[in-house]
Amino acid sequence: MNDIRLCDSHCHLDFAEFDSIRTQVLEGCVKIGVEAIVIPGVVAQQWPKILQLCRRQSQARSPLLSAALGLHPCFVDRHGADDLQELERLVSLSRVEPRRQQRVVAIGEIGLDFWRSDSDRQEQTELFVAQLALAKRFDLPVLLHVRKAHDEVLKQLRLSSLAAGGIVHAFSGSLQQAEQYIALGFKLGDCGAVTYPRATRLRSTLKQLGAAHWVLETDAPDMPMSGRQGQLNRPDYMLQVLGVVAELLQLPAPELARQLWLNTERVLGPLDRPDGG
Repeated sequence: MNDIRLCDSHCHLDFAEFDSIRTQVLEGCVKIGVEAIVIPGVVAQQWPKILQLCRRQSQARSPLLSAALGLHPCFVDRHGADDLQELERLVSLSRVEPRRQQRVVAIGEIGLDFWRSDSDRQEQTELFVAQLALAKRFDLPVLLHVRKAHDEVLKQLRLSSLAAGGIVHAFSGSLQQAEQYIALGFKLGDCGAVTYPRATRLRSTLKQLGAAHWVLETDAPDMPMSGRQGQLNRPDYMLQVLGVVAELLQLPAPELARQLWLNTERVLGPLDRPDGG
């Protein structure tokens, strides 16, 4: 697999499910060509663990781990009054950190989730707008979580005039919504959902847009791939997603992997280690 380089642009490697197998999983990533992983934050309590993982995993037998920090819309009841200030402090500190594995590369996972009828839409929206403002201030991309809220998210993105763009995690919207995100400088996240034959709309959108607008992700430990239902999802399973996307787009896997790596770097910046290791 020396001709395959992959980035898992959305993997919750900090979650407790990985605590006993994290080293094994990272070694498996190296074997299949996963050279970079982005770990998004969902609650402030996890941010120190994410940053610690990204500092510690700098040895040769590990992908480059990069941190994204954010406040997830599904956990508004767990976010504290001072969390936004702490987010601003950590992002500011990371700007002067010379080693990439100690930098914050995006604000995320942020967004809107109106899946449940009792969702506090106003509180979610206020939190989302505040984090977009922070991303704009620091010229950082965002990792978006969106469920049943694409139109409102697009509205807030236009109002924020965010220049750095970002990634729409686990994109499942329409072709028209995809095109609107792309026009705003966003890439679309392709994860385990595309491996299911029943995902006809997603597969159609993928084929109509082509490889230039997508990035790969797993959302591990969630969103297991077809054939792995009920199992823990892992970033060292990424070749399954790559294989399905390559088949749908009728592209050789190495060629597709190169395009997807380039797409990810266009959003998040260089994914190589600072020392070239």
